[in-house]
Parts: sequence; C-alpha cells; structure tokens
Amino acid sequence: MMILKDILYKVGLDIVIGSTDVQINDIHFDSRAVKENDLFVAIKGTAVDGHDYIEKAVSQGAKAVVLEVMPDYQDENVTYIKVENAHKALALMAANFYENPSRQLKLVGVTGTNGKTTTTSLLYQLFKKSGFKTGLISTVEILIDEKVVATKHTTPDPMTINKHLAAMVAIGVDYCFMEVSSHGIAQERVTGLEFAGGVFTNLTHDHLDYHSTFAEYRDVKKRFFDQLPKDAFALTNLDDKNGAVMLQNTKAKKLGYALKTFTDYRAQIIENQFGGLLLKINEHEVWSKMVGEFNAYNVLAIYACAIELGLEEIEVLEVISQLEGVSGRFQYFTTVENRITAIVDYAHTPDALKNVLETINSIRTRNETVITVVGCGGDRDTSKRPKMAHIAAALSDQVIFTSDNPRTEDPQLILDDMEAGVEPQDYKKTITILDRSQAIKAAAKMADKNDIILIAGKGHETYQEINGVRSDFDDRKIIADILNKLNK
Repeated sequence: MMILKDILYKVGLDIVIGSTDVQINDIHFDSRAVKENDLFVAIKGTAVDGHDYIEKAVSQGAKAVVLEVMPDYQDENVTYIKVENAHKALALMAANFYENPSRQLKLVGVTGTNGKTTTTSLLYQLFKKSGFKTGLISTVEILIDEKVVATKHTTPDPMTINKHLAAMVAIGVDYCFMEVSSHGIAQERVTGLEFAGGVFTNLTHDHLDYHSTFAEYRDVKKRFFDQLPKDAFALTNLDDKNGAVMLQNTKAKKLGYALKTFTDYRAQIIENQFGGLLLKINEHEVWSKMVGEFNAYNVLAIYACAIELGLEEIEVLEVISQLEGVSGRFQYFTTVENRITAIVDYAHTPDALKNVLETINSIRTRNETVITVVGCGGDRDTSKRPKMAHIAAALSDQVIFTSDNPRTEDPQLILDDMEAGVEPQDYKKTITILDRSQAIKAAAKMADKNDIILIAGKGHETYQEINGVRSDFDDRKIIADILNKLNK
C-alpha cells in the first residue's frame, strides 16, 4: 500500500481531478485484476485500448485512474490523472510503488538481436559461481537467486520487473542481469530502472513487423544506452557496424569488445569444435564449453562485464571454463553407435541461423551430411521468411521446411513465403513437411553415420502455438527420444 502522491513521484501530470492523498493498495493495467482501492492504468495497446475498460475498473473499486484521454463522465469518488504517455507513467509508478529496487542492487541490461539470453544466463552463472546472490530476468526464466519463476516475455511489464527486483532486494541479491528487448524499450517497460551497465550484442534483421524500418529498430536499441546514467558502463560489440552507434550519445563509460577490432576487450579463437572453444582473451587462454564464433562474442562480453563490475580477472577466467551452455542454444545430442549429432537452437532470425550453420560447417569434416529442420513464426515479420529459407538451403545439404509457431496464420502460407527464398540450384535439397514432429522424425530417418541434424527456431520452448492454442511441444524431447531409440 502507498499514498497516491508518492506513487506519482516524477510522473509528468497534465490534469488531476480528485485527491492524490488517497491510499492505493495495488496498481493494475488489466481491468480484470482491479480490486477495492487499486489504481488502474489505461494503456493503449496494439489490440486493446484500456480506456474502454475504465468504467469497469471503477465499478470494481478502482480509487484512481491514470489515463491519456479523460472520459466524459468522472466518478466523484475516483481520482483521474491525465498523462501524456501511460506506458511511461506505469513504469515510473511501478518503480516508486516497489521503492525503486533497481537502485538497491547492480542491474545490468543486455540488448541486441541475438545473444541476449545466452549472455544474461552466463552472467548469472558466473556471478553465482563467484559466490554472489544473483538474479536473472530472461526469455527462458526469471531467477530470484535460486527461486525459479516462469516468464512469457523477453522483457516483462514494469510491475512484474519491479516486483521481482524487490523480491531480489529482500533476500540480499547483489547483481541482476536482464534481457532488454526492443519492444521493452519502445513500450517504456525499462523506464524508471537504474542500470549499473548496459551491453550491446549485435543488430540484425528482426521485429520489422513492429518497428517499421531497420533504422527505427536500431534507434530504439540506442535509446537504452542514451538513458544510462554517467556512473554506469556501456559495453558494445564494435565488430558490429551498429556497435559504435550505441555509444554516440550515452553519458555512461564507453567500452568496446571485439574479435576483429582493436578495443578495450579483445579475444581470439584458437580452437573451435563441438566440445567447445579455446579462446585467448586479453593475453590469457581460457577453455569454454560454448561453441562457435557467435558464442566467443558472448563469452567475451561476460568477461568484460564481470571485470567492469569489479571481479578479479583470473577468477573470472577460471569460472568461465566451468559455465554450461544455455538450454535450447546450440544444445546437442549424439548417438553412441553411429555418431549422429542433433543440435537444437533457438535461431529464429536470418543472422542467427546463418551463425549456427556457419559454425557447424566450420567444425564438420565434410564427410557428413547437414540436415536442417526450420520454420518461421506466424503473426510476425514476414520479410525474414524467404531470407531464412535461402540461408538454410544455401548452407545445408538437406532442408526440411516445417511449422514453427504459426499462431493465427495458415502454416502452409508461411511455408510458401519461405520457399520463395530458395535459389533454383537448391530446389532439390528441400522438402516441406507441415507437421513439425514428423519433420524431425524424417530428418532422423534421413541421417546416416556421422551426419548432423540442426533443428532451428524454437530452442528452449516447450509448446507449439497453432490457431492461438498452445500445446506441449519440445524439440529437445522429441529428438532425444528418437536418438535414444537409435542407441538401443
């Protein structure tokens, strides 16, 4: 519970009708959750406008309403607060309501197209193994030290973020590592949070269904760094052409990491194999269980981040060698007898798929066949579909196009979009099997001794969404069951 005027601290108020000295029990932006003496925030979403539910929220006991458009009728027992941006207001109010927990621990945000989940998860592991109470807010899960909380979004809503940060503070968490998505930045979900540091991984084609242009997508990412305080650090991948852009207007300490560019933190790949990477980081050799050049960047980023947060270099290198891969990210399974290797990876963007396939091709001996199973999600950026198919066909020996999460779209139309990207010389490499389970089984049947199967797109996900309905589905479980039968 908190007095309304304290909740509204730093929120730009256009019009206030009623008292701000009332006590508020909770804050909600879903009218269905509103109870007596709660605050309702009317958010204009892409599908639903919260302003349409103000009357319902008031009937359920809302004591105050924050909105962008004042209703024609105002209940005399309710306080109405008009703001310019309800998304931003919600974020600031959430931070105030939970007593600004981000200021009471070291919060580091990681943004970019690919690598956010791996980087944040590895940082969580590194700091846990270094003896710190640590938090994680990621696509895969939220961890309050060792307590696991399920998550639905890469960057949760502001109330959820601050609630979990407050829970971390309550048990003495020292550091929290958080994925920061472009949607989260654009919708002000991270506004009001105080970051000790920000990390930029890379920027490639994604989310152009939401951001109308690539420049807009880039500039939204940049906004995160623009808002970092001067006592924070901004760590960016300078091998990415957009890396330097992120640093242009930041007040934070500017730092770079790279494999190919001379900068603050550098690494060199000495060995790259299915068992892991041997890296040389700032003149020290370190073995990592991660695989591929894209993971070399992730390992270098966590090394640099740990040093900037005050950990000792030798200790960091020792712990890096112990870190495990992230579930559904280049997670591989191998049969004992005929050495068929299956790799499950979340790669759902053209660049991520290209990185994984180039890694496989750099390690393979060329005496085996690479079979890729891949699809594209429905109700998302359609322009990447032919690009994904083009990359899969160009860099694989055999490709099976299949369903990913079609959501409300016709799965066959998604596959038609993909097939349009296949070059004529690659037509014979490709087949289409609509049912994803059958596609994975077909890939296993096609595989011979030493062959490599890549199952891309869903990674850690344990469901498949078709016609808006989620059913249990796990690429890892399906392929593991198939390969276990081959082992017998």
